[in-house]
Amino acid sequence: MIAYVEGEIKELDPTFVVMETGGLGYLIKISLNTFSTLKSLKKALVHTHLHIKEDAHTLFGFADKLEKKLFLDLISVNGIGPGTALVLLSSLNPAELQKAIAQEDVRAIQSVKGIGAKTAQLVVLQLKDKVLKENPSLPQQNLGKTQGNKLRDEALQALITLGYTKQVAEKTVDNILKTAQEELSLEQVIKKVLRGI
Repeated sequence: MIAYVEGEIKELDPTFVVMETGGLGYLIKISLNTFSTLKSLKKALVHTHLHIKEDAHTLFGFADKLEKKLFLDLISVNGIGPGTALVLLSSLNPAELQKAIAQEDVRAIQSVKGIGAKTAQLVVLQLKDKVLKENPSLPQQNLGKTQGNKLRDEALQALITLGYTKQVAEKTVDNILKTAQEELSLEQVIKKVLRGI
């Protein structure tokens, strides 16, 4: 088991990071929350979980231990795989997710793409007691400001990686950018799409 990877950030995308350590480059899937933390850094320590399936060994990474713990809790819930858990942690930061679970806010959890009413209720039912024992610490998010074609292209690439079709992603992103009252960051655009805003 790889508990963490510490090294130089060679490549960073809203959905993955490539980190070099000991002459090896590790491709690690990440949430938007972790992306926000890593984007201002050249070197970092990323807490990891190696998910093994018959056809793939996938490394998932997290900026802090709380997010990793929540990820592991989420994938223990019936019907939630690592991809869905990562989408949940991209839509709601760890503190927001813990709050939603503790307050039985099924609607907030269900607002995330790929989460139905039954799955949202299972998350609350199976994780509420665990979450109530925790003392969540709010992560500081560093939201950069970029706008225009570069922002649109990066948002589309991230959404397609998350499973959206190109046509749906383009329509949704274009609509969000057109109706935005203020300059949006990449994370904000993706979160709006994931929440169906």
